[in-house]
Amino acid sequence: MTEASRPKTTRLGYVGLGNIGGPMAVRLAESSPLTVFDVSPEAVAKLVEAGATAADSLADLATASDLVSLCVRDDAQVVEVVTGLLGHLAAGSTIVVHSTISPETAAAQAARCAERDIALLDAPISGGAAGAQQGRLAIMVGGDRAAYEAVKAALAPAGDMIVHAGPAAGDGTKMKLARNLLHFISFAATTEAARLAEAAGIDIAKLGRVVRHTDAITGGAGAIMLRDSTAPIEPDDFWFGVFTHVRDLGEKDLGLALNLADQLGVDLPMGRVARTDLAAGLGVPHTPLPTPAEGAS
Repeated sequence: MTEASRPKTTRLGYVGLGNIGGPMAVRLAESSPLTVFDVSPEAVAKLVEAGATAADSLADLATASDLVSLCVRDDAQVVEVVTGLLGHLAAGSTIVVHSTISPETAAAQAARCAERDIALLDAPISGGAAGAQQGRLAIMVGGDRAAYEAVKAALAPAGDMIVHAGPAAGDGTKMKLARNLLHFISFAATTEAARLAEAAGIDIAKLGRVVRHTDAITGGAGAIMLRDSTAPIEPDDFWFGVFTHVRDLGEKDLGLALNLADQLGVDLPMGRVARTDLAAGLGVPHTPLPTPAEGAS
């Protein structure tokens, strides 16, 4: 094979070497030439030790890169970095934004880049610092499908689940926001469970161990995310039987938990909403609450 016929190696750039960006960049440096930039000299030094090359400016990083990843704090910093890169990146280059920003910011920056024949993909990440260190991040990419396909291999060392969230810049962020909605609502629900257990005299640290153990087996909330629609389920659909079973268990156990909360004087607003709305959310009919005469066996 002649030198001219060898596949071109993608030159990677990385901006933002914090708790997640730093470990991600280390992973990328292990497999591709990587140039890095950060306002923290200490963060840059760690990447240089891992084999990366330090850039003195965004302009220098842009001229040394074909694909630049950003993992900075917020929308304003993303706009600032994109502005610093534009004018120095070659046409045909790609910017991948890993920061969680608004979908509107992602779309606006993609439009700016397209004017210079540069693709911008929003690609927020899930998995935290531990996932970044292990190379096990989920990376949700929004934007042109061809551009997504072109960057998958380069990003693979940092994430073992890379999905195309949709064809527009901002679609990756929309998926990330839905994922984090579940994440933080579940945290709020966790505080209700802890209040109930504590009021009942249960060791909540031990409860936490039980929750982590069983979620590792059952998959937690993600275990019911099996359908491609949230529409009501027809009775002859396979999923009708599956989700009516989930409803029956959920409504029974939520009812028992709410009865215990009433006895202990603990307010569980999210638990009450769950008992009322679970069935409709699953797409199956709601089972009415039993009357006192019927009991709740």
